[in-house]
Amino acid sequence: MTSFARPYLTLLPDAFDADFYDAPAPEPMPEPSWDAFAAAGDEWRQEALCAETDPEAFFPEKGGSTREAKRVCTGCTVRAQCLESALTNDERFGIWGGLSERERRRLRLQRREALSA
Repeated sequence: MTSFARPYLTLLPDAFDADFYDAPAPEPMPEPSWDAFAAAGDEWRQEALCAETDPEAFFPEKGGSTREAKRVCTGCTVRAQCLESALTNDERFGIWGGLSERERRRLRLQRREALSA
């Protein structure tokens, strides 16, 4: 029986690869900003109350309470834009525009039925 040697693989650079050690370090990625969202047509996000609140409230664990997040949404001036964005982008998780995933799904179905009627 013939035995084959496995090639030696590594993710580390070769010790003799001078180009690797002489190359300048890559520049760090820029931090995302609200300006990037605004450029994408989501200017409403700058006015959203949820941006000033604990994000975990808007993404509760399965079976967790959505009450706190919905209370924040009740007083938000951009609630309608948030909900439309979630429906347009098919957001599957979290509270958006004061509605849970299940409530958004129900709203989507109602809209489809209204269009087909």
